[in-house]
Amino acid sequence: MAEEWLNQIRNNIKTVAQLEEYVNLTDAERASLEQMETIWGVTPYFAALMDRDDPNCPIRQQVIPSLQERENVHGMQDYLIWKENRATEEKRPDSIARQYRDKIAFTVIDKCGIYCRHCFRKEVILGDELNLRFDVDEGLEWIANTPEIRDVLITGGDPLLLSDAKLEYLIGKLREIPHVEMIRIGSRLPIVLPHRITKGLMKVLRGQHRVPIWLNTQCNHPKEITEHTARAVYDLISCGVNVGNQTVLMKGINDDVDTFRTLNQKLLSIRIRPYYLFYCEAAPGIDHFRTPIEKGAELIRDALRGHTTGLAQPMYVVATNIGKIPLMPDYSIVDKNDEFYTLRNHKGETTRLPTIHE
Repeated sequence: MAEEWLNQIRNNIKTVAQLEEYVNLTDAERASLEQMETIWGVTPYFAALMDRDDPNCPIRQQVIPSLQERENVHGMQDYLIWKENRATEEKRPDSIARQYRDKIAFTVIDKCGIYCRHCFRKEVILGDELNLRFDVDEGLEWIANTPEIRDVLITGGDPLLLSDAKLEYLIGKLREIPHVEMIRIGSRLPIVLPHRITKGLMKVLRGQHRVPIWLNTQCNHPKEITEHTARAVYDLISCGVNVGNQTVLMKGINDDVDTFRTLNQKLLSIRIRPYYLFYCEAAPGIDHFRTPIEKGAELIRDALRGHTTGLAQPMYVVATNIGKIPLMPDYSIVDKNDEFYTLRNHKGETTRLPTIHE
């Protein structure tokens, strides 16, 4: 009998008729599904978390295409070429994206368990704007011949959709490269298909090694957190894999104080450490998800600082062609003179520290 995660992939929801088994579509949703030429789909497990009658359900908004994706005031055409530095003189395989000297993103697959409407890699994953060749062996050879690379992010698509045998080969080959010190995996499957964390996968990931594995997933709303995910994360941690979360800030989904606080507290409750809060990237077709840039910093200030443990506070950044840039202003230092700094806490109370001169 096939494992449940494979059954989920084979039965991926990708037709209107299948989707209607889970939700009552609005006229606008139906028009989007019928008129837009885009890849979309969702696992039955994640589809079952959608609210049947609420089109503003945060999971529905991430899953069902919208005609608003045709509106593109702020998105950049050829965004991925710009963001992943694909127009530089450095000769790299299509599978290698690079913004830093010592770390790269290694794209090994262009398929996903769920096709997120806010995806910054839409030009590759949801359409045919870019025709890239993701050859694993070609990428491994480039990494082996580039000695300054110490940190490899395995990404996609979703790399955990690869078979256990292919993942074992990939991870094993990376660990054989002397200058590789860390492997990271970017996968949304612990959230959208936690069934993928099988005994076979655990065998591949398990153990103490010279090159540790870190996994960052993406959870954007507390409704996405279930007991299935809690079990999957526990199993990953039991294998020695550290798990973090990268939330995408989206209007109408997680840009209010109560939702944002609950999300980060619930992540910690199932052993996922909040890592990044990403501002919506400059990818085309996601204008309807964008908030003002200041919103993420305000949420961290008003929902988390002083209101919950510091472990629940992600770093607020935007990803660009020159790397990730922090977007967190200093709300705490309200004044400085030759004698004192004046500091303010989340309650508006102030205190002072002496000014130290070099």
